[in-house]
Amino acid sequence: MEAEVIWVVVAGALVLFMTPGLALFYGGLTQTKSAVNMMMMSFAAMGLVAITWTLWGDAISFGSSIGGLFGNPADNFAAFASFEAAGDELVWVGFGGTFAIITTALISGAIADRAKFSAWMIFVPIWLTLVYAPLAHWVWGDGGLLVEGGLIGDAVGEAVDFAGGLVVHMCAGLAALALVLVIGPRSNFAPTKPHNVPFVLLGASILWFGWFGFNLGEAGSTDEISLNWLNTMLAPAAALTAWLLTEWARGKKPSPVGAASGIVAGLVAITPAVAHVPPVGAIILGAISGVICCFAVDFKYGKYDDTLDVVGLHFVAGLWGTIAIGLFGYEDIYGDGRTGLLIGGGFELLIAQIVAVVVTLVFAFGATYIIGMAIHKTIGFRVDDGIEETGIDSAAHQTEAYATISVDSRS
Repeated sequence: MEAEVIWVVVAGALVLFMTPGLALFYGGLTQTKSAVNMMMMSFAAMGLVAITWTLWGDAISFGSSIGGLFGNPADNFAAFASFEAAGDELVWVGFGGTFAIITTALISGAIADRAKFSAWMIFVPIWLTLVYAPLAHWVWGDGGLLVEGGLIGDAVGEAVDFAGGLVVHMCAGLAALALVLVIGPRSNFAPTKPHNVPFVLLGASILWFGWFGFNLGEAGSTDEISLNWLNTMLAPAAALTAWLLTEWARGKKPSPVGAASGIVAGLVAITPAVAHVPPVGAIILGAISGVICCFAVDFKYGKYDDTLDVVGLHFVAGLWGTIAIGLFGYEDIYGDGRTGLLIGGGFELLIAQIVAVVVTLVFAFGATYIIGMAIHKTIGFRVDDGIEETGIDSAAHQTEAYATISVDSRS
């Protein structure tokens, strides 16, 4: 077995492990009465996305392009062509599936405490098919809209997104915003305390651990692997530090939730740029993401109820990381190609990044809003008021996060 295949197997396992880490992160942040439901939404995504991706999602993302809009689902339906080809093709199908799983699961944090589990189960495969997979084709597929050979890519230059600033984080953050606008705010829309801070810190740690598979899985050389590894350590470290310092500067105490959120912000921001900035660039990129996301998570109050700050972390940091490439990044850090505006490269790369951001914004938000509204107007996307008040766990899953033991006072 070739070393590359072995590494992709390991990297894919690391990325898959990120989703249980996300479940812990989200589960710890939410209220006790809905913690199980929050975690179950991540696990449901693992099951539904893995199946949908293998049946047709991978082919829509990476099959032969149909007008630059999506790949032909018949090219590799049920991974049959990859199976017949043998070799390492099935490993790459699985690796792509782990990205699709974590992207879909990320959305769930925005609608915590009030979404029907049945509606989520319907939403997941539809959204993967109509939003995530086409966008992956546009950014990473052969002939997609935003790459060389695609309509927009040929017009303004190919967009650069190593591991998912557009496809994963901006897409998930925009989908989250669309859904919260569809289903509305919680009845008690106000700052709430996380019910289990150790879960939050453990979940963030698992995410950081798994992110090394996320950012290194498709590295094409030893040089790139080395750079990506260091940048994946540096950006979240800088964001964590910057977030805590920002809390201090705002007159607050440095918080463990802030530390965990800073880690996530830095990881999100470095994702598209990990192979396109030097180590000092990763530190700058991470530090700025920690500051801006610390402010962004408070923007929602009085505007939209993004329960666990999917928009404030993933959309904002993903947007910043994608644009930053056009400011101080390199299209090919170890070779020739376009460079960022602030390092003498002109506007070409920056324009390509901005156009890709706008296209992603319009498509991911608009398509998700339509899907969410269709579900909401038919079966309904949110639970009844009474269930929201008492908690979804018992109603949807017949269980609670923490069992209570009745003690007979006479014993």
